[in-house]
Amino acid sequence: MPILIRGGTIVTGNARGDLLTNSSLRITNDRIDEITPAASARGAESGDAVDADGFVIIPGFVQTHIHLCQTLFRGLADDLELLDWLRTRIFPFEASHSDRSTYASAMLGIAELIRSGTTTILDMGSIRHEEEIIRAVGETGLRAFVGKAMMDVNDAFPALRESTHEALSSTRRLVERWHNSYGGRIRYAVAPRFALSCTEQLLGTLREMMQSARGVLFHTHASENLGETSAVRQRFGMENIEVLHQFHLLSERSCLAHCIHLNDRERAILKETRSSVAHCPSSNLKLASGVANVPLLMSQGINVSLGADGAPCNNTLDMFQEMRLASLLQKPSHGPGAMPAATLFRMATMGGARALSMEQEIGSIEVGKKADLVLLDLNGVWNPLAGDIYSSIVYSSRPENVDSVMIDGKWVYRKKEFVGLDADALVRDGKNELAALMKRAGMR
Repeated sequence: MPILIRGGTIVTGNARGDLLTNSSLRITNDRIDEITPAASARGAESGDAVDADGFVIIPGFVQTHIHLCQTLFRGLADDLELLDWLRTRIFPFEASHSDRSTYASAMLGIAELIRSGTTTILDMGSIRHEEEIIRAVGETGLRAFVGKAMMDVNDAFPALRESTHEALSSTRRLVERWHNSYGGRIRYAVAPRFALSCTEQLLGTLREMMQSARGVLFHTHASENLGETSAVRQRFGMENIEVLHQFHLLSERSCLAHCIHLNDRERAILKETRSSVAHCPSSNLKLASGVANVPLLMSQGINVSLGADGAPCNNTLDMFQEMRLASLLQKPSHGPGAMPAATLFRMATMGGARALSMEQEIGSIEVGKKADLVLLDLNGVWNPLAGDIYSSIVYSSRPENVDSVMIDGKWVYRKKEFVGLDADALVRDGKNELAALMKRAGMR
């Protein structure tokens, strides 16, 4: 049955940046099939009519670097730099995950993402229990690219490591079973954790694997930390991006998280290969990794999207925070006019869609695209009373402004209530599973 959302202000996010006042959207199944002035909108017939008067309708946010398996660890890995953070906290915690704790972690993260207006993610799991993350995504209605982390090298914490054969064979099985599952809402991303966690044999096999299934992405961390880049240089005799390029892993279907410490050659490779960068400002600051030169990347034609990263290095999954911080970070170095609010909004929507090669499906509100929508109430006491709508969204808004969220034409959050999720139960389950995990890890 069709759904008619009538009378809102639509921030389309299209190429022209159209803002449509007092307009209506007609949704049939999972697609937007009509955008009209509210007065001329066709009825919803036997479907659902929603009064959006006073609301702002935006495309759902697209986050291109998330670790749902880490949500349980929020607040347990503070004030550490990346390699120590991994070695002393994250690797031991991930190694102690069970199927139940992985599922509980993913469910908590997904609930937070939906509540704050994110409708699509690119997620990297751990080396085990990836099916539980996929199950959580499938059950909640989120749209996602998912991929287990591939690690056949881990000198820092050998318990979180698998053989090259198992890394490759398990990934193949996951691609065959889950790519384009749940009606196409879930797709796969081949995800070696980072260059240091992989043998040359593993890296050398990935291109062929990616080509075996249409629409699979390549996702990894790159050039996040000076210690990491130094170790890569020592092992491979070249920089991070050069290593990935040598193994023919970079293309328009590649999304690389962080890319803080790049040289001119690496930026040229990213441009040439049309690879995308997932910028994670809160994570980069909290781990003291540095600040990516996003204006330079964008000036060279490199697509940059946004992601919150994992909950223990942020410690939220809130896109509003990432947009605001991504803008403010660049202004002391590049001037107050750098990274205006409209630019950040595009990064959080169409920039993410392009990073996932889904710009024909999501990222803007246009006829024929997927109905992934967020209804915002911008009348909070913290919102401006007048002025630019992008400024209100990027600089002033927060999850409390989100009234409703639709994914694939279905409400997953309506009038500030989850549809089909019990948030209190998710928290209780998360606490129980975290306690058991900490015991398995030998930590209190």
